[in-house]
Amino acid sequence: MPILLQTFPFFALVLCGYVAARRGVLPLSAIPGLNTFVLYFALPCMLFRFGSATPLAQLLDLRLALLYLLCGLLIVALTVLLTRRGSMGWNDAAFGALVAAFPNTGFMGVPLLVAFMGSAAAGPAIVTIVVDLVVITSLCIALSRLDSAGLQGAGQAARNALKGVAANPMPWSVLLGALSSGLGFEPVGPVRRTIELLADSASPVALFTIGAVLARSQVGSAGGMQLRSQASVVLIKLVLHPLLVAAMGWLGIRAGLGLSPFSVTVATLVAALPSASNVAMLSERFGADTARIARIILWSTAWAFLSFSAAVAWLL
Repeated sequence: MPILLQTFPFFALVLCGYVAARRGVLPLSAIPGLNTFVLYFALPCMLFRFGSATPLAQLLDLRLALLYLLCGLLIVALTVLLTRRGSMGWNDAAFGALVAAFPNTGFMGVPLLVAFMGSAAAGPAIVTIVVDLVVITSLCIALSRLDSAGLQGAGQAARNALKGVAANPMPWSVLLGALSSGLGFEPVGPVRRTIELLADSASPVALFTIGAVLARSQVGSAGGMQLRSQASVVLIKLVLHPLLVAAMGWLGIRAGLGLSPFSVTVATLVAALPSASNVAMLSERFGADTARIARIILWSTAWAFLSFSAAVAWLL
């Protein structure tokens, strides 16, 4: 119960955004503005602040990055194999794999994990963000192009995905935070205070925006998705992904690979987070079944209130 009480405000903010958008209190036309504020202003400042306050060694934890990457690749492979058994094409299968492997770390995970584990959790969480943004997302976008253009089209899609990563402010804010940490640089007083104000707004606005984005994805969407397919991807995201990271991390620690138990715990809780809401926007951009992706995100977010709380109770 104490854990549920601590997670409740985070998920309640998501619900507030969902209800506000569904009831028309928040116009759907305002959601892109909220997204822009979070993505280009508030969240980069929060990541910069955590990155600059985190020892550089934690931000360059290659062992953790490789562990998390291996687990992500296995989740992508498994989800593609399961969904490609029927008539589903590469486009929908690839974005189904992305929504199963990509947790909502930036908008939800970092503030939630810091609330439970302290500011030291930001370093390992940032490592997982970089892996998901740079490798997992690019791979799934490349796989989504195999239907129409073969390997050549997949390669071009991967290059376009990397260009998209380069235009995303989150990796750059992580890099600047790491440089600040390594060089011992601190912004001057007024600039630092501006960064702090924007960083403090990131968590509530981001959580509210998640709910609004989910509500917008439901408006006018068709309801014909098979329940079994939806449930299987949600289970992979909320159950199999964290169990895989925990098992691989435990094996790595027992094998003496130099993995930190604390970092493995953070990575496991990151994997237990619901699916990232921006996958719905990516699927819409690349012509996949956005209604299917939106429902997976919606149900993974709803069930994560219980499953993530259970993971916290298990690990902490």
